[in-house]
Amino acid sequence: MSTIVLPSKFNFGYHKNFTDQYGKALESAPSKAITLDFSNVEYLDSAALGMMVLLKKKADAQNTEVTIINAHGAALDVLKIANFQNLFSIK
Repeated sequence: MSTIVLPSKFNFGYHKNFTDQYGKALESAPSKAITLDFSNVEYLDSAALGMMVLLKKKADAQNTEVTIINAHGAALDVLKIANFQNLFSIK
């Protein structure tokens, strides 16, 4: 399993870093699982949601599960409002 620890402000400014990290994770996901750790996330915008949807599409194409952990506060609220619990396992 690969874990990607996200920053406090998960927005378009993190795009390159995020895509690099999940690209490496998809290449080397021996257990076919990627975890997005939201411990630090206090803010996320629509660009972050879009990046997550793109990751989900690529992961699904490789039969790789994507799980969100430690989401809290406003970040968790945004994920729920966007119905991301229907796309991702949120723990």
